[in-house]
Amino acid sequence: MPYPIHTIHNPVCALPVDSRAAAALLNRGCLCVSVDHAKLRHALAADAGGARAPVLLERSNLFSDATVFVAQTQLQFMAELIEVIERVARLPAWQERALAQAPSIARHATPAAGVFMGYDFHLGASGPQLIEINTNAGGALLNAKLLHAQRACCAQVEALLSEPGEAEADFVAMFRAEWALARGERPLRRIAIVDEAPAGQFLAPEFELFRQLFEGSGIAALIADPGELAFDGKRLSCAGQEVDLVYNRLTDFSLAQPAQAQLRAAWLADAVVLTPHPRAHALYADKRNLAALTDPAWLAQIGVSAADRQLLAAGIPHTEEVLPEDAAAFWASRKQWFFKPAAGYGGKASYRGDKLTRRVFAEISRGGYVAQALVPPSQRRLLVDGVEQDLKVDLRNYVYQGAVQLVSARLYQGQTTNFRTPGGGFAAVFSVSSHAD
Repeated sequence: MPYPIHTIHNPVCALPVDSRAAAALLNRGCLCVSVDHAKLRHALAADAGGARAPVLLERSNLFSDATVFVAQTQLQFMAELIEVIERVARLPAWQERALAQAPSIARHATPAAGVFMGYDFHLGASGPQLIEINTNAGGALLNAKLLHAQRACCAQVEALLSEPGEAEADFVAMFRAEWALARGERPLRRIAIVDEAPAGQFLAPEFELFRQLFEGSGIAALIADPGELAFDGKRLSCAGQEVDLVYNRLTDFSLAQPAQAQLRAAWLADAVVLTPHPRAHALYADKRNLAALTDPAWLAQIGVSAADRQLLAAGIPHTEEVLPEDAAAFWASRKQWFFKPAAGYGGKASYRGDKLTRRVFAEISRGGYVAQALVPPSQRRLLVDGVEQDLKVDLRNYVYQGAVQLVSARLYQGQTTNFRTPGGGFAAVFSVSSHAD
């Protein structure tokens, strides 16, 4: 599926011919507000029975007013790298290794592929660098709505604006595809959007937007805490209503907590389609997989082609599992590493090596962490309260079955992405291409 990214061809207004240089110049020099807030409020408005109500704009620092410019060649490189990783993950030897280190529930086979895979990149000096993979990447629908609120902010992007694409329709088609993989031609009647205490989640309004999207497409939908689910041995239900498919927003990736007992039992009994699911997390999102993807000798041994190994080496920072016996070496070289928990998400308990204290490193060195070669993110300059600020940029590719559906950016300050930085948050991505691209 094509991903909805606006494209600007250079040279425009004396932009450099090289698309990467042009994108970098725009990221430094285009300080305009590109978001039409009235359009954004309209795009994010709930519409229940004709009564409109705002659902999201009370979340400060969720959306940035800026756009992020990325060279088309870099977007293409990310898409090709993702395709390679998806090919590798289908190899029997890869699955054997990944599942051997995973909780036993991950070995439960399912035909569902997993919705909203998130491939997160930094734009390093040598090009895009994959920093992690997530299996329940949030924000896709919010970013699709954000595309509807873009405006021509300055002369350089006047020709950039176009129709934002059909991301919402693609998302519904993705859920129908998941259902068809598992249930064939049977009708998909009801989806439950499940997260722990969903009303209190920061992205809770996105759950409501998904509920409306499903309902508007003829699929009944509800939002639930896992404790509201019941499994009678044959059917999973919520408040007496049978659930066909669960859109899983939980961060308990192995469904290990007692609150997930009913959902866990229903999934193991193949009584509900769960997406994403524990198997997908084990095959893709466990951070130890990044160490396998940067081990060229092992990749060659399991049959990964030389061309694919070359692309993996070019696009993934070297990663190693942190073992207690290697603690001294990692401490000595800590400034070149970024340390992440193997089962982590959202930057939680992740640390730049040069910021580490001995106390925190002592916990890391006990195991359960990986060390990834540090790749500083690129930056986007923007005006915050009239003052120029440089914010860090992460790029997220939302992916289904190896195809990129949407690319968005997150702007932030600090060690990891967050929604606390004034001027930061989700940002639309515009691609920049030269006529040679």
